[in-house]
Amino acid sequence: MKRKSPFSKSFYVKVALSFILSLLFVAVLSNYILLEFSLKSQFSQLRDRLKVIAQTAVLSLNGDELKNIPLDPGGVDTPSFGIIASQLLRIKRTNPMIKDLYIMTKTDKPGIYQFVVDPDVLMPKTVRTGLTSYPGDKYNAQRFPEMLKAFNGPSADTKLVVDEWGKTLSGYAPILDKDNLPVAILGIDIDAGDVYLAEKGLLHRGIFVLLMGIVFSLLLGSIFSIRIISPVKKLIDGTRHIAEGDLNYRVKVPSQDEIGQLALSFNDMAASLADAREKLHDYFYRMVQAMVRSLEAKDPYTRGHSDRVSELSYNIAIKMGIAPKEAELLKKAAQMHDIGKLGIHDDILNKKSSLSEGEWDLVRKHPEVGEEILKPVFLDPQMLSVIRSHHERYDGSGYPDGLKADDTTISAQIVSVADAYDAMTSSRSYHAAMAKEEALEKIKAGSGTQFNPAVVQAIIKVLE
Repeated sequence: MKRKSPFSKSFYVKVALSFILSLLFVAVLSNYILLEFSLKSQFSQLRDRLKVIAQTAVLSLNGDELKNIPLDPGGVDTPSFGIIASQLLRIKRTNPMIKDLYIMTKTDKPGIYQFVVDPDVLMPKTVRTGLTSYPGDKYNAQRFPEMLKAFNGPSADTKLVVDEWGKTLSGYAPILDKDNLPVAILGIDIDAGDVYLAEKGLLHRGIFVLLMGIVFSLLLGSIFSIRIISPVKKLIDGTRHIAEGDLNYRVKVPSQDEIGQLALSFNDMAASLADAREKLHDYFYRMVQAMVRSLEAKDPYTRGHSDRVSELSYNIAIKMGIAPKEAELLKKAAQMHDIGKLGIHDDILNKKSSLSEGEWDLVRKHPEVGEEILKPVFLDPQMLSVIRSHHERYDGSGYPDGLKADDTTISAQIVSVADAYDAMTSSRSYHAAMAKEEALEKIKAGSGTQFNPAVVQAIIKVLE
């Protein structure tokens, strides 16, 4: 079962979500503030427009003419009413946004006004859009503070208001007589639906901008999160490589910020660890080499065997196209291929007569013993395979595991050929040294059964 990285569940998600949510919060808040400001600004513009329309309209009205209209229902039949009502209807036709126009004046009671002219009374009942009022009809203006101010100058409601005529936004302006004294006020209403329609259009634009801001926040947040997390993830990958023993791994973070400095420190640490391990291995190699030489010193017939095998293995590897660095590693491993013989008594190693079956069993265990000795230090499986498998045969009849060619490493197969050749060309307590040509013939004879044919061809070229 594949183990999921905790990084993908925690830090990355937290940083990405934090960044995206922060951007979303800013986008939503700023859009809300902008929308509120725009709505207030638009409402303010409507109020200003109403005041301008009202102020412009009163310029065409005669305040002294208004005084000729009796403040009773019969006032609608006077010529003055007809003249002023006609003027108001013309103003309404030239401004489609106007719902109602009317003229009011004060009564003896504070806050109570009365109608002077409502032009709708001249229109047929079939086309009237709402209630109509006659001269003298009372109206409670206390509900509308801006209307009360209108005798002093143009004004407009600060919010939508509701009365018998519906929900409207109204503007007002004073009507002056020839002495420039206010005798009445002109009121102009626009329907709340028109205000809502204007606000709705603005709201739709605000929602569109908000959605674009959300998309932009998600995109920008994801990009920046990846840019922030990517170098951190590289550092995590680097620590995993180091934990797995790959001390040559380096983190590549081009950034010059704190994370980039951390990556440089990480690489310096990895280099120091690699150098320390290299020195430790070199020290161990020298220790093992000393042990191997002490082992060979007990038998004058095998003195220098490990050095010759390691040198020959290196040359074979180079001839086969193996990289020099890997060939050098193979050379070191080959030098210690018989380290497991430290566990075999000298009497058995130097015995001139044939070994018993029990003694042969002990000898065949030396690859396993060697692997156990070197395993705590050598983490490279190629090197350990040389120690354990250099007596395996190409056809699978070797020891200690009976592995065939495809189951062993090429390094072990190279050392197997080099070891056999040196053993045949060296004098031992149980046989005399063979000539080079005779040993090569035996190596050729074992091609495909005991030895890898490719390695056999390589050793022939090396020795030639």
